[in-house]
Amino acid sequence: MKAIRFFRLTIFPILLVNFIGILGYSIVIPILIFIVTDLGGNGFIYGVLGAMYPFFQLIGAPILGKLSDRIGRKKVLVISQAGTFLAWMLFLLAFILPKTVLWSSDSGFTGNYMMTLPLVLLFVARIFDGFTGGNVSVANAYLSDISDDHNRDKNFGMMGASTSLGFVLGPAVAGILASTFLGESLPILLAAIISLVAIFIIIIKLPESNPCVVDTGSIGFKSFRRFFQVEHKECYTGDSSIAKENTNTFWNILKQDQIALLYMIYFLTFLAFSLFYAGLPIYASTILEWSSTELGVFLAYSSVIMILIQGPLLSFLSGKISNLLFIVIGSLLLAISFYLLSFSNIVILYLANTLLSIGNGMMWPNFLSLLSKTGNQQMQGAIQGYGNSMGSFASIFGLVISGILFESLQTIVFIIGSVIFLLIFLFVFISYIKEKRVSRTPEIIN
Repeated sequence: MKAIRFFRLTIFPILLVNFIGILGYSIVIPILIFIVTDLGGNGFIYGVLGAMYPFFQLIGAPILGKLSDRIGRKKVLVISQAGTFLAWMLFLLAFILPKTVLWSSDSGFTGNYMMTLPLVLLFVARIFDGFTGGNVSVANAYLSDISDDHNRDKNFGMMGASTSLGFVLGPAVAGILASTFLGESLPILLAAIISLVAIFIIIIKLPESNPCVVDTGSIGFKSFRRFFQVEHKECYTGDSSIAKENTNTFWNILKQDQIALLYMIYFLTFLAFSLFYAGLPIYASTILEWSSTELGVFLAYSSVIMILIQGPLLSFLSGKISNLLFIVIGSLLLAISFYLLSFSNIVILYLANTLLSIGNGMMWPNFLSLLSKTGNQQMQGAIQGYGNSMGSFASIFGLVISGILFESLQTIVFIIGSVIFLLIFLFVFISYIKEKRVSRTPEIIN
């Protein structure tokens, strides 16, 4: 009975917050390329616009991550969701502004585009959303707080399933709503409403998970200043001298066991997927000549497969297979899937999508579970924040070069992603072999 109550009070609210956040984000994915081109942009501008979010998240995520260690996860999640809501309001304002051309360019490097006033506002929105976009890393830190060695893999699998569910409904809803008389503005309006709902759910339903801060969740909006005050409890684990030490700097975090390898995997994974997320919409709208609905169905299908992998399968295999072995298998499947994406045959594309979904569903929740086991609870916000920065830095580079490379290399960008996942496979496979040798050493000695 106590376990059921614990689940209701902690796991479900953070899963719901994560689902709502992903739903709002994924609604825009199939239509963003069409919004950019309608406002005067091209593939290059789409790539640069996509890079704005991770660039400013690179700055903001570590700040918000460390802040969550200090003032609590809940308060930082509120700040982050409020930033997302304001960003969507700026998106809606862009639809109202006149398409005044500020400058234009037609070169071999950038292609032909016009920078219009609404397009500039989209850049401002992505910048603002990126800087306050620490919700993913803080949500992962929250889940780490409420997990132990018995349920950690299962919990992160459920978190991955809630993410995938958001990606199922988001693109599908976007494809339907974008076909109405309101066009792309209706999905954006829905994303703004979803973000606003998430703010209220965090404040009303989400208890504070960090035991070192006072939970002020019951005060609501009546005292805004008090809600964001910094109140600490005395909270030490183990040696009090260690607890008092400032261990949340980047270099101290990097000294933790396996962190360097995990951050490298974080970087390479986001680099490969940034090539996918920037290249696929351009690929779909130009070479494949898909509509936003067809692209939405393609992405929704991927998310359905990931839900099945991250939910029932990972729950069943939790504790039976190590995190590293899941990452080994998943990264190999991802390498194969990225290679198959370079073919334009619809059957091969859906086969690639299936393998990609299985590989991602196996790899990423187990990677996050492994990352959450490093350090201690008072470092998790910083660990997740710096990890998020690794992903942001990779996304900046990947999204920009993908928009440029696709103009000349086209589907070869997916083969580059395949090579990146092969590198991840090799690094993790070597680490897995070392781990197996270490675990067998005591048996040999005895």
